[in-house]
Amino acid sequence: MHIILYSKPGCHLCEGLIEKLEQITHHNSKSSNKDASISFTLEVRDITTHEDWFAAYQYEIPVLFLRGGATEYLQSVPRPSPRASVQQLENLLLTTASNLLILADQQL
Repeated sequence: MHIILYSKPGCHLCEGLIEKLEQITHHNSKSSNKDASISFTLEVRDITTHEDWFAAYQYEIPVLFLRGGATEYLQSVPRPSPRASVQQLENLLLTTASNLLILADQQL
């Protein structure tokens, strides 16, 4: 799984979200229960480097998208609350990943 995070320098909500995503990655690398966890790579995209990203997301950041392994489909992730726990964020990602897989299967 690949996560794309649209962000910009100085965005405290983005920084908090990145910290939680890193905690999920760190926790899952140590966990023996791989069925209840999500494995992903994180790509942070700075919206100030592309005019189209800035126009689309300047008032919306942080914005998350998931891309499944073999599929090129992008699925937007509902914006998590800044107060969401790491576990709540992981559950949101797992739910969105499941929806992405269902969508990819329907397109085949």
